[in-house]
Amino acid sequence: MDILMDQLPFLMPFVSAFLVGLLGGMHCIGMCGGIMAALSFSIPEAERGKRWRILLSYNIGRIASYGLIGLLAGLLSLQLSGGHDLSAMRVIAGLLLIAMGLYLAGWWQGLTYLEKLGGLLWRYVQPLGKRLMPVKNTGQGMLLGMIWGWLPCGLVYTALAYGMAQGNPAGSMGVMLAFGLGTLPTVLASGLFAEKLKHIIQKKALRTFMALLIIAFGVWTIWVPYNHSKMDHGSMDHGSMDHENMDHGSMDHSQMNHHNHH
Repeated sequence: MDILMDQLPFLMPFVSAFLVGLLGGMHCIGMCGGIMAALSFSIPEAERGKRWRILLSYNIGRIASYGLIGLLAGLLSLQLSGGHDLSAMRVIAGLLLIAMGLYLAGWWQGLTYLEKLGGLLWRYVQPLGKRLMPVKNTGQGMLLGMIWGWLPCGLVYTALAYGMAQGNPAGSMGVMLAFGLGTLPTVLASGLFAEKLKHIIQKKALRTFMALLIIAFGVWTIWVPYNHSKMDHGSMDHGSMDHENMDHGSMDHSQMNHHNHH
């Protein structure tokens, strides 16, 4: 138990990223549900084993792309920050999480502007994926997933900002891989039970509940660096008090004056 507690600060970013992927699953169905359903229905019901293999290979490719994007973004973050404090990036990640929650609940659609920006790259990447359709084997499925990992998605960008806030390429890649694994259950299920899932996620109460959880997580993400900065500021003030005490206790100086008097 003590070992687990010691590792908690190290594991927390990855656990958090996994939960973001899991909670944001409803958004994933909207973004990836169509392609998953197409993959699923392109394979006869009798070949269930093949259907599972292709769906899994697609998702392995998709998550691998997230890892690559995380690695590249981590390298960029390291170059831009020079290894300095990245709390500002964490605040951006928190704001994006709040925006994602508002988007899922249908309260504010501002995140779509970020997705439109990503669409500038996607228009060049998407034709590569179309050439792989219909998918006949796991190799094609994995390649399609690697291409679809670049699909403009506000949830992915949110996780990416959180990954960049780790301040190193390995941490950023790890966050994106954990995020991808978090999305896996919902995306896999969307390929197998597309209609049933669509009916479930249209329930307003469920969407609102999941949205509020993501918003709360976004607030927590912002609060942590703010709280740390307050603590650091407090410790600096405390240090300055000690320094004042050292100046105030100038006993050697008074003794020197006393010698001169004699």
